[in-house]
Amino acid sequence: MITRKRPTFPSRGLKCCVIVAFGFLGTVLFSLGGSSVYADKPVFADDFETSTDHWEMLDPKTWKHSDHDGSKAIEITERASEYSPPVRSPLHVALIKGLELSSFEITFRVKSTLDTGNHRDCCVFFNYVDDRHFYYVHLGARPDPHSGQIMIVNDAPRLALTKNEKLTEWDDKWHDVKLVRNSDSGLIAIYFDDMQKPHMQVTDKTFSKGRIGIGSFDDLNAFDDVVIFAK
Repeated sequence: MITRKRPTFPSRGLKCCVIVAFGFLGTVLFSLGGSSVYADKPVFADDFETSTDHWEMLDPKTWKHSDHDGSKAIEITERASEYSPPVRSPLHVALIKGLELSSFEITFRVKSTLDTGNHRDCCVFFNYVDDRHFYYVHLGARPDPHSGQIMIVNDAPRLALTKNEKLTEWDDKWHDVKLVRNSDSGLIAIYFDDMQKPHMQVTDKTFSKGRIGIGSFDDLNAFDDVVIFAK
């Protein structure tokens, strides 16, 4: 697998607010369980230095644009939410506006801001068709059938596609997350800090295209430096 270097944002306080490169300026072969051609420039990048205008929060009252360690970020501020999903699924969802993808790689930084125990988590949403049809990864601290798994919501309460037994080592520091999705092969792979070895992976082809987002089931997190590469 070719490891792609994450775009380098300028120093804190001088970072560009948003980089959106929808022109495909060259390609690089990237193996995701089968060769796929990806752009060598991100189709989306946001470091939140200026605004949150490129995001749709399903419950805006539980999100804020905040400062963390000398950088702007977006942050979940309440565990409870006025967003009531039609089937059992996460409560805190921030989706990128105007971007639907099939196969892609997303990286971001996340910081858990409250220790809630075994289900301390963050989530990554992808191939999001609507509020009844999507995938998400639940990076829960201690795995069980509803925590620490790759999940599917298919017009029914969320269901684990994996039987992961690895702990997610949360603390009060920033962590790196990467999600790789190949809709052609069905690969879903999630990485936590170690960008070479998947924390979890599975194959599923139920949903082939949709929106992408970040958030949590019902925990508090801050997010920064979101970058997406795609076909």
